[in-house]
Amino acid sequence: MVKKNACVFISGTGSNLKNLILQSRNYNFPINIKIVISNNRNAFGLIYAKRNAIRYFLINTKNDKYIHQLTNTLIKEKIELICLAGFMKILPKKFFDLFRKKIINIHPSLLPKFKGLNTYKRVLENKEKKTGCTVHYVNKKLDSGNTICQKTFYVAPNDDEFSLKIKTQRLERVVFPEAIFKIYRYN
Repeated sequence: MVKKNACVFISGTGSNLKNLILQSRNYNFPINIKIVISNNRNAFGLIYAKRNAIRYFLINTKNDKYIHQLTNTLIKEKIELICLAGFMKILPKKFFDLFRKKIINIHPSLLPKFKGLNTYKRVLENKEKKTGCTVHYVNKKLDSGNTICQKTFYVAPNDDEFSLKIKTQRLERVVFPEAIFKIYRYN
């Protein structure tokens, strides 16, 4: 099997990156992570890239010039899938024109509910009975692309923001690889 070249964008701890790296070591997993991109030089997730000899790039999203260099790098490396895994910046609209249907994101809610930030707080405030996470294609509107996969769990009466985050992240490690299998129909 010829694996697809992938890039993972992160901003923080990199728990999904770590999981995707582990999955990519499996013969039947459809992607090979060639590059990690971060807008945060202190992102703990960069350690996973270093430990696994995966090249990484830091980008300055405050300077519009980064998009040209980033785009050229992704094209040069023949990146076929871009995974936004806890990347906490909105990419410019012109970026989506170049990589349409090649960018996916994981979001910690059952989209279309609770787009954007502070999802756990909003789940609790709205007294939701269920929550979960969604992997979706990225388009020009925030958290509005077509859903690839979702996983749900019931909200317990004693759940708080921290416990919802832990439960959601546990599901994310299942649903993100499932979504990638589904995209490439290897499952």
